Amino acid sequence: MDIPTHYQRIGGETVIRRLVDRFYQLMDELPEAYGVRKLHAEDLSGSNQKLFEFLSGWMGGPQLYVQKHGEVFLRRRHLPFPIGDAEREQWLMCMHRALEEVVTDTALRADLYQAFVKVADHMRNQPGAARPADT
Repeated sequence: MDIPTHYQRIGGETVIRRLVDRFYQLMDELPEAYGVRKLHAEDLSGSNQKLFEFLSGWMGGPQLYVQKHGEVFLRRRHLPFPIGDAEREQWLMCMHRALEEVVTDTALRADLYQAFVKVADHMRNQPGAARPADT
């Protein structure tokens, strides 16, 4: 018996695209997301596309990001951006709301959010930000 991937459980490309679109819409609209929003370009379409490509592979679907951009090196790619506790919290707030609105499977939604928390913890790179040591 094959265990379905998160990609399959969420509904594939269509639902991942909706999740990413809603995530960036929230980041762009919510005043309380200002800190993380200002780390992005004025036009969010490039960030939107890259997150969609990343999440596709991260959830067990097509490795779109790797095919286009090479190895992920997620933390390294985010080092130029000052990411502290506030930016982490704002990013997670937007993702949590997007997950709540888009993902109907409550168990999957909880699993994905917990995984996003770990990723967000790892992205922090500012002094004083508590995060796991690099490996």
